[in-house]
Amino acid sequence: MTTTQHANTTDTDVAGHAILRRLATRAMGLTGADIERVVREARLKARRGKRAITYVDIEEGIRGNRPQVPYNLRWRWAFHEAGHAVVHHVLDLGPVRGLNIDTGKGGYNLVGFHLWAADTRDWYENMLTMLMAGRAAEQLTLKRISAGSGGTEDSDLARATRLAFDMERILGFGAEHPLLYRPHRDPGAVLDGDPELAARVHARLEAALDRAGTILRRRRPTFNALAKALFEAQAMDESAVLQILTDGDPPP
Repeated sequence: MTTTQHANTTDTDVAGHAILRRLATRAMGLTGADIERVVREARLKARRGKRAITYVDIEEGIRGNRPQVPYNLRWRWAFHEAGHAVVHHVLDLGPVRGLNIDTGKGGYNLVGFHLWAADTRDWYENMLTMLMAGRAAEQLTLKRISAGSGGTEDSDLARATRLAFDMERILGFGAEHPLLYRPHRDPGAVLDGDPELAARVHARLEAALDRAGTILRRRRPTFNALAKALFEAQAMDESAVLQILTDGDPPP
């Protein structure tokens, strides 16, 4: 009897965790204030129906506060985020926790990183490749690049440029005077004033973009399957993403 109760509790916990993961994936891009409002409105809805609040109420509240993403844009975001996920997985950077294109503000990915490989030159080059993978995915599938990779301080291009800049100037991987530590608060100003440095940084980004494209072409079935699933679901948690990514892994 005790064993049966323990098994039932475990099953319930597993189901509850799965629902929470799905809600967390749906909530990507929301602020704390947004989530408070969604929960408050869900409670009000449940109270009016004279019942307890459910996970469905919260999920519907999250989705109800978001505009419908146009068909073509939804595909672009799906390709972009699938590209990041596939390359992240192939390079074994860490787990892919979730993907979301249901925010109305662009796509989101939540990824983790293995600490055992961090800080080597290979790790930084893999990071550059992953950051450029969304752009490579658009180039591969749509033949046209959007501005979605850049435009803001936290964009793919901004992060990749800073990383390549740091490799050249402060991390000891530069082609010129690698032992000099030369930090700067405004990398853009330095790049504008040093064409040779700008060319080296840009070359790193080009190499990462080409490498990402090669990986996606080699894993095209997996990439296509993940993009299609993300387009349809709009939000995928870790287990759903991992199932597709591992299905495409080569046999041991």
